[in-house]
Amino acid sequence: MAVTMADVTKLRKMTGAGMMDCKNALTEANGDFDQAIKIIREKGQAVAAKRSDRDASEGCVLVKAVDGFGAIIALKCETDFVAKNADFIKLASDILDAAIANKCKTLDEVKTLPLGDVTVAQAVIDRSGITGEKMELDGYMTLEGASIATYNHQHKNFLCTMVLLNKVVEGSVGHDIAMQVAAMSPIAVDEKGVPEAVLAQEKEIAAEKARQEGKPENMIEKIALGRLSKFYKEACLLKQEYVQDAKLTVADYLKTFDKELTVVDFKRFTLRAE
Repeated sequence: MAVTMADVTKLRKMTGAGMMDCKNALTEANGDFDQAIKIIREKGQAVAAKRSDRDASEGCVLVKAVDGFGAIIALKCETDFVAKNADFIKLASDILDAAIANKCKTLDEVKTLPLGDVTVAQAVIDRSGITGEKMELDGYMTLEGASIATYNHQHKNFLCTMVLLNKVVEGSVGHDIAMQVAAMSPIAVDEKGVPEAVLAQEKEIAAEKARQEGKPENMIEKIALGRLSKFYKEACLLKQEYVQDAKLTVADYLKTFDKELTVVDFKRFTLRAE
C-alpha cells in the first residue's frame, strides 16, 4: 500500500524518528503501524550494539528537586550536535521527571521506569536508533531533605550541582553554595567526609615532599599533618574560601544567615574533564 504523508507524520509523532526513517519503516511494514514501530526500535537496538565500544563523552546533564527529593542525571551521546538537539534534551528531562516522581534511588531503578509505552532503557535505545549515536544514562545522584538547592552551570547542561542544607532559609544562600560546589569541586562537606584512601594518599604526598626537602625523619609525621590543613581548605566545602568573598569561608558565609546553618550533603556531576 502507498504510504501517505499523514501516516509518516503520525508515526514520527509516535516515535520521534526522522521523516525518512518513518517512511521507510511504514513501507517495509506495508502500512502496519505496530510493525513499523518495531522496525524503528530494532534499528535502535542495532545501532546501540554496533556502537557499544564508542565513547559517549557529550550529552545533557540536568538537575531538579521537587518536594524534598532532588536528582541529577546525565544522558550521554557521542557529539555536541546531538547533545544540543531539543528532542534529546526533552528525553533527558522526561527521564529526570520520571525518576523524581518515583523517588528512584538507583540508576537501575530509573532504567526500568515506564516512559510512554516503553521503559526508560528502551526509550534511550530508540533515540540511539534515531540519531545513529551511542547513548547511555550515567551520573544518577540523589538528595533527600527539606532544603535542596540546585544549579545548572550557565544553563548549558554539562555541569550540575545540588546542595542540601540543614535548615530552610530565605534568599539565595542555597543557590550560592550550589554555585560554589560547581566552581570549586570539593570532595567532602568537611574533614570527616574525606575518604580514608584519599586522606592516606594526601598524607603520603605531604610526607614525601617533606623528605625531599630534607626534613628530619622524626618531624615528617608532624609536618605532613600540618600540610593536610591546606588540603582540607581546598577539598572540604565548609573550609573553602567563599568564591564571592575570599575573606569568608563557606562556613562563615552560612553563619551570616543563621549561626546554626550548615551543609548536610552535596552532589556534583560534569561531562568535562577536570
